[in-house]
Amino acid sequence: MREVADASPDGREFEPFLYASIGEDRNGNIVTVLSTFARLGLDPWKEAAEVSTLGREAGRERLALLLSRFRDVPTLGRDYGAVAQELILLLPERSTLHAKSLAGSFVAKAPLISPSLILAILMILLIVAQVVLAGARGSGE
Repeated sequence: MREVADASPDGREFEPFLYASIGEDRNGNIVTVLSTFARLGLDPWKEAAEVSTLGREAGRERLALLLSRFRDVPTLGRDYGAVAQELILLLPERSTLHAKSLAGSFVAKAPLISPSLILAILMILLIVAQVVLAGARGSGE
């Protein structure tokens, strides 16, 4: 699972899949895969990554199972298997994700400054400021 996150931290390769329509809900609103996952209480990008790492057949089965739990699109009915078959083709293949992951592993990543390091630096600056101010007040006596 870590490979997918490293391959594309922003998840852009999943956009064609996530923004694909699965039909209209009862209010006439277009429902996308993204909104379907969200309405099911799932993280859309995480779920897209997981489905894509399963491969085409296992991914289609997983997606069909998720769509079968979704009742907000009346026209989806029992066609969730056919819809899943079409949608799965919009996901990148595992080999593409793995190649991106390998290519990304050779790129040097800039170290991030952690919040605790920033806090420690601020605390040191505060202590130095107090010492300087205490010394300035004491020198005039």
